[in-house]
Amino acid sequence: MQATILNGVLEALRIGVGFLWTAVWAIIMGLTITSLVQVYVSKERMAQLLGEGDFAGVAKATVFGAASSGCSFGAVAIAKGLFKKGAHAVNFMAFMFASTNLIVELGLMILILLGWEFLVAELLGGLILIAVMAVIVHLTLPESLFDEIRATLTAHDRESGVTEDPTCGMEGKDEYTLTTDGGETLKFCSEGCMETYLQETSSNGGWREELLSWGGWYKVGNQYRKEWSMIWKDVIAGFLISGFVIVFVPQWVWNTLFIQGDGLLVTAENAIMGVTIAVISFVGSMGNVPFAVALWGGGISFAGVIAFVYADLITIPVLNIYRKYYGWKVMLYILGVFFVTMAFTGFLMELLFDAFGIVPDLAGGETAAEQTYFELNYTFYLNLIAFTLSGFLLFVYRRGLGAPGQYRDPVCGMRTDDDSPSTSHEGTTYYFCSSACKRAFEDDPGTFAEQGPQVTSHGHDHDH
Repeated sequence: MQATILNGVLEALRIGVGFLWTAVWAIIMGLTITSLVQVYVSKERMAQLLGEGDFAGVAKATVFGAASSGCSFGAVAIAKGLFKKGAHAVNFMAFMFASTNLIVELGLMILILLGWEFLVAELLGGLILIAVMAVIVHLTLPESLFDEIRATLTAHDRESGVTEDPTCGMEGKDEYTLTTDGGETLKFCSEGCMETYLQETSSNGGWREELLSWGGWYKVGNQYRKEWSMIWKDVIAGFLISGFVIVFVPQWVWNTLFIQGDGLLVTAENAIMGVTIAVISFVGSMGNVPFAVALWGGGISFAGVIAFVYADLITIPVLNIYRKYYGWKVMLYILGVFFVTMAFTGFLMELLFDAFGIVPDLAGGETAAEQTYFELNYTFYLNLIAFTLSGFLLFVYRRGLGAPGQYRDPVCGMRTDDDSPSTSHEGTTYYFCSSACKRAFEDDPGTFAEQGPQVTSHGHDHDH
């Protein structure tokens, strides 16, 4: 008996780690792209652009969300900041849907682990999800509910000293505080975000100059580290849980939870149960993709799996955050709207795919237990490239925080010392993180020479 259990545990770990090995290059590549977009796509006017609940506002929220973080907790925190600044209820919900369903890394994972049909359903369904949600909210939203909550939330955050990190929208912490020349106190979520802010206020270079410098890649590396810090627990939990579910959950459990057969009733029940399992699974973000593989292997319908993948914004931990931010009434409203939207969209996707004859065949491929995961194939080489890229970004991030703080590169804002490349302009010596920044300065010194090269203070004050 003990040997049987031990063999089962080892097989579950083999499958879970095998899934992770298969998909990790896609996660790393996706997070790198997300980090580049987050750093170099301006979000200055985002909240103002999301102030109206019309089609244009929803469309903008969808685009911003797709270019944003893939973590459900991060999406909720950023959406809270947008909501406080005036974003319409429909738009901050659309932002959350897009930032958890329409992002690059999630799409790559779904393509690798589930197949192209699921990817198309995720992308098309993500747009339908937002449209259905917008209609439901416009039809059901109590007129003053969110306006009252916004005023209460703003007052509560002001009283308790909660401020959003100006670089990322996450909640700032007291230990990462600085004061601007205008007397404004800013709080940051991490040392990395505070350094990024100091860089941005000290540099005048565009994104092209920055991507040729250590400073520009430091910002990307910092964002990449932050993306990983938000999702790694969910990702690892999702992959490991999927292995144990595949090995230890008997088939009769799936047959009991999900009605088998054909027909609209079966499709609807599977979609509803898919969302229900997501709510109680505690696995959010990208961790629910490998879990979805386990459900698919258990014989759950296409609608059930798609609805499950949609539903990472209403897991119990995320619902608890809604409750803390907005109160019970709004939390229950969001749960109701999201549940109906996700189940209905999953149901609709199966009907649509069935009409076109492209619902994937469950019996068409190897089961998770039959697959060989660790081979010298394209996955190995892609992972090698991805790990090298990841190592480079983390190295640049550490180099940025560890750089001497005596001078700042006027092109990219990177901290430098007097051993770095330098040049003189109008009697002042400027120091650079790289030869590329030095060349950019020498080509147009007037653009970059506005700031003094000396870092006059560091840590908790900012004198630029």
